[in-house]
Amino acid sequence: MSHTIREHVGNDVVEQEIKHEQSVVDRIYSRLEAAADAARRLAADGHARARLGNQGGLVERDAIVFQAARRLASLDAAHDGLVFGRLDMRGGETRYVGRLGLRDERRDVLLVDWRAPAAAVFYQATAQEPSGVVRRRVLQSSTDRVVAIDDDLLDTDSAPADMVVVGEGALLAALTRTRDRTMHSVVATIQKEQDDAIRAPHRGYTTISGGPGTGKTVVALHRAAYLLYTDRRRYEAGGVLVVGPNAVFIAYIQRVLPSLGETSVSLRALGEVVDGVTAVRHDEASVAVLKGSARMRQLLARTAGGPVPAAPSSFRIFYRDDVLRLDAHQLDAIRRRLLAGGAPRNPGAAKVAGELTSALWEQVAGDRAREQGRDAFGKTMRESSDFLEFVRAWWPALDAVDVLGWLADKDRLARDAGRLLSPREVDDLSESLGGEPTVEDIPLIDELRYLLGDAPQLPDDEEGDVLDDLDDETVPELSTHGERTAGTATTAGGGRPTASVEDDRYAHVLVDEAQDLSPMQWRMLGRRGRWASWTVVGDLAQASWSDLEEAAQAREEAFGSAVRRGFHMDTNYRNAREIFDLAARMIRQHVPDADIPDAVRETGHEPLELTAPAASVVEVGAAAVQEMLGQVDGQVAIITPQVWRAAVEPLAADDERVVVVDPLSAKGLEWDATLVLDPDAIVKESPGGVRVLYVALTRAAHRMAVLRPVD
Repeated sequence: MSHTIREHVGNDVVEQEIKHEQSVVDRIYSRLEAAADAARRLAADGHARARLGNQGGLVERDAIVFQAARRLASLDAAHDGLVFGRLDMRGGETRYVGRLGLRDERRDVLLVDWRAPAAAVFYQATAQEPSGVVRRRVLQSSTDRVVAIDDDLLDTDSAPADMVVVGEGALLAALTRTRDRTMHSVVATIQKEQDDAIRAPHRGYTTISGGPGTGKTVVALHRAAYLLYTDRRRYEAGGVLVVGPNAVFIAYIQRVLPSLGETSVSLRALGEVVDGVTAVRHDEASVAVLKGSARMRQLLARTAGGPVPAAPSSFRIFYRDDVLRLDAHQLDAIRRRLLAGGAPRNPGAAKVAGELTSALWEQVAGDRAREQGRDAFGKTMRESSDFLEFVRAWWPALDAVDVLGWLADKDRLARDAGRLLSPREVDDLSESLGGEPTVEDIPLIDELRYLLGDAPQLPDDEEGDVLDDLDDETVPELSTHGERTAGTATTAGGGRPTASVEDDRYAHVLVDEAQDLSPMQWRMLGRRGRWASWTVVGDLAQASWSDLEEAAQAREEAFGSAVRRGFHMDTNYRNAREIFDLAARMIRQHVPDADIPDAVRETGHEPLELTAPAASVVEVGAAAVQEMLGQVDGQVAIITPQVWRAAVEPLAADDERVVVVDPLSAKGLEWDATLVLDPDAIVKESPGGVRVLYVALTRAAHRMAVLRPVD
């Protein structure tokens, strides 16, 4: 049986095929607009409910308006490229596949959501196992206009003789697409091995591994959208957290999920994971390694349990004929007793007045005072402004950011560290603290949040101090799980964590560039995924964290004992073969067991390897960038170590297609072309060394130049 293919027909045949698909797409878009009109009417109806004039009407209004707004957001996000696939099935059925599902006026399926079981064969069918699919067609669109089509004929024997088969396949077309400042959905070109990972069971821990350019990140994001589709109640109620290495990366991926119909996912960089505090600046390499190490766990526990700077170290009060005293030794003993077994500090404030009252009562010796009893003594203490002021000063509600700042005091740090840190490490760590938090500080702040716990609060309708009504008989126990979840944290002011530590839980946690996480960062994420399912993406050959064994141990602690499954991607879709061959040769010299994928595309252009005297580096680099701008339609990135950053920044100011980025911020990103500047300095500046250089050398899709300064 013969079939018409693009090379053997005139453009009029192809245009007729596109015209037919456009008519179907127009009908689907009309239903999209009808669905949007219905959502707008629902919102208007919700506002009308508020006119009922009672609390029930307001609650109904809020619920209806929220649902309508969410529906409108998903419809708007899916507008561009709404319809991207068609399946011609054995037996004559035709299915159109898109970013969300739509029905026609008779409630018949008009468009199948890409996550639905009926759409799975769009990704899973092959010529060896067509699964009932005769022809798979990908529609390439510009907003709502079909501009091209690409077909795969999967079942030749079942195809009608007049079936038109057009194009080279959607994947190769996608591989040559110009890169811009954001990542795009690949929902139309997902390959079978990628779809297996996307549709894997939701429970436990799913890892997606593979070398550069294998599509790990976009597969993981599509998996998040798939999970929300299949069990929306679970994942919307519990939340889905997506964590990336930096804010640049988050900005790069932020369009993907909305384009797949999902707008309810929390995307955060590592410096934004803790509510109320944000960091973008990194510590220098040696300090970053120190702050990320597991030793910080023990150091911070000592600091959180230690004395408060400038707090009173003794107390004296008169009662009847007695002078009652608490010295530093006694106060230390009380503090240790309150914090025994790792009890969080802030909830312990509820017990402080009672513990101090008990210690003072033991010193009461006068007969008349003893006769009046402990209740009278406790009442006197609760009414004593001196006593209450001492309690507040000795055991204040502590803020995690402030407590971390205590370690800027070198003497305090050396005392708390003991043998954990060397004198040089004490100097380096103390000098790095006290200012605006760095990305490496965020896990330390989170560790302290959990060590300190949430402070007890009064009900909203009460005034006064939480200590006013407390004694050793009436102190509530606030360290249980149920009681902690009922409260909220108090903080020292704006720009600080404000949510309860019990608000950190998610139903699913997705971690990208996981190979870069330090042990302390794994602990931070582990708290958020304690009862969650996980999707974890990474490649050890690209790790910027140096102690991979220590990080692996912390990762296993975060995961716990739930079931694990792994998927491996072995095809590099990003880099031209010529570019990736250079990167692969470099990394094999240093990491012989690196996971090297197969690059499937060739351009015929080898990377440029340039040298220049230090005085001419910027000039030579500028010329290389200009040459590549003439060769590609998209962006050109200059990946530079900090030592050259200021010198090359002006090159980006002259052309909006040029971006300047450091190697760590290039994680997970890609451009049409790159200039990798001073590879030796990149290795020197990063704790990941050559692994970070490997990242820099694998960001270009079509052209790359490597410039080395020489003496």
